[in-house]
Amino acid sequence: MLTARSIGLFLLAALLEIGGAWLVWQGVREQRGWAWIGAGIVALGAYGFVATLQPDADFGRILAAYGGVFVAGSLAWGMAADGYRPDRFDVIGALLCLAGVAVIMYAPRGR
Repeated sequence: MLTARSIGLFLLAALLEIGGAWLVWQGVREQRGWAWIGAGIVALGAYGFVATLQPDADFGRILAAYGGVFVAGSLAWGMAADGYRPDRFDVIGALLCLAGVAVIMYAPRGR
């Protein structure tokens, strides 16, 4: 159950951080305005709180593992929101990152 909760929190964190950054990008680079930028800032701020909800108490481990989720999530976001088509190296890299997440977060540690 803790693993499922952890994965859900990682997915929520990715949605908030990547979505927030995308909203800021749209507001500035695509000139969609301050409302988009403001919504992005709120989402980025909310992302900061989500990591604190992880069952593991080690900040460094959480952020290191989240980095892999961020990489894969960013590619997925680009595909869904911007029509980005990752090449095989993007996919291989994302899978390697997710394998790293699994090792960092969910390997048995015997403590």
